[in-house]
Amino acid sequence: MSTKTIDRRFCVAPMLDWTDRHCRYFYRLMSRNTVLYTEMVTTGAIIHGKGDYLKFNSEEQPVALQLGGSDPAALAHCAKLAEERGYDEVNLNVGCPSDRVQNGMFGACLMARPELVAECVKAMKEVTSIPITVKSRIGIDDLDSFEFLADFIKIVKEAGCTTFIIHARKAWLTGLSPKQNRDVPPLDYDRVYKIKQMFPELEIIINGGIKTLEESVEHLKYVDGVMLGREIYQNPYILAEVDRVIYQEPNFTPLSRTEVMNKLASYITKHESEEGRAWHVLRHIMGLFQGLPGAKIWRRNLSENGVRSEKSGAELMEDASRFFRQSENN
Repeated sequence: MSTKTIDRRFCVAPMLDWTDRHCRYFYRLMSRNTVLYTEMVTTGAIIHGKGDYLKFNSEEQPVALQLGGSDPAALAHCAKLAEERGYDEVNLNVGCPSDRVQNGMFGACLMARPELVAECVKAMKEVTSIPITVKSRIGIDDLDSFEFLADFIKIVKEAGCTTFIIHARKAWLTGLSPKQNRDVPPLDYDRVYKIKQMFPELEIIINGGIKTLEESVEHLKYVDGVMLGREIYQNPYILAEVDRVIYQEPNFTPLSRTEVMNKLASYITKHESEEGRAWHVLRHIMGLFQGLPGAKIWRRNLSENGVRSEKSGAELMEDASRFFRQSENN
């Protein structure tokens, strides 16, 4: 069981097909304090699936498991397993708007059933000692008033949830794709701020559309933490400044990009020795040089060679970085 205290001032969002254990290991090389979240894992996959859906590297901690489901007993069973495996937190997904998630009766559609969400939280808390948190939207479809959100928070809070991660957009369950739901509904940060004012005793984390540490610092004037998703995936080296800027560790010296690659080379070599493919890791580091001259060369070299080359992952990284350096010097 983890004994780490979780400081959620800065978090990386759970992102399906993206924030797997390799991605999280990569992120941890750049920030020791950022709280990392798994991809959403359904209770059905954990209970009935053939793979090990709870596997993670101890170096990732603090790390939270995000669960998808709506059956209190199944969620409690999975939360207990997560605690036994060493996760620092279990987060219930009440924000994903995809059709597949709705058909499984979990995700954002659960916002319309706050009593069931409360029952799920209560069941998980009864069998674990790690934090049980909830990630939601500010509303769904026409259930999008501030009063609706406040009532949802109040009911789930009474079940013992003290941390809410709120994506500051509502979700349209019909008419918009999951991708559109990440951009089309307008952001309403003030609504999340108002929730914090109404429930000062709760830990409120804000999510949605945040792109920089400067923006994050501004949000932290009104809420307890920020969560970034796609921006971190596309420009991961942002994390190198998180411990200094967000966690106020002035003497923290982050790894350089080259040092990150050197440590990652050892990780990839170990992964390959266990019959894994280098691309499982390499696909997550495409944005390492985002914003620098030669970044496109780096991305292109990795993407063109990462899948089909017979070279090791360490060799592929060295090839890509050599082309990057040549481009930088031209």
